[in-house]
Amino acid sequence: MIIVDVQDLQEKIALDEELVRRWAEAMLVELGRDEAELSIVFVDDRYIRRLNKQYLGRDRATNVISFPQQEGEGCYGAHLGDIVISVERAEDEASQAGMTFDERLMQLLVHGICHLCGFDHEGENAGRALEMEGVEQGILDKLGRG
Repeated sequence: MIIVDVQDLQEKIALDEELVRRWAEAMLVELGRDEAELSIVFVDDRYIRRLNKQYLGRDRATNVISFPQQEGEGCYGAHLGDIVISVERAEDEASQAGMTFDERLMQLLVHGICHLCGFDHEGENAGRALEMEGVEQGILDKLGRG
């Protein structure tokens, strides 16, 4: 069973929480995780900036932050963790890239889920960036949003 909790803590952009839940469920299935729990929280730039500064030491807004519940590589156990997405960043980035807001939101969601499943593209794991990008693109292609 897949359990996805979606919370919308911002008021700037209307979101279809059920659609986001379905996307997340489909992404988890593509990753072979049919027993998984995660939380997705939508916030504004101010909120994510505070989180970014507090937990990552970066005093700026960012698009997505993942908070894994597990340590090490790969997914173990059902509860994967939390994904926090700034809808303001997503909207700005979509506009700059000439894509729809939903397309950018889906990219950020798959990126966050991949992080919760042990993929990384920063620090000592920078060499795995191409692997992570390939997994993300494969999922987006299968879901028809590549």
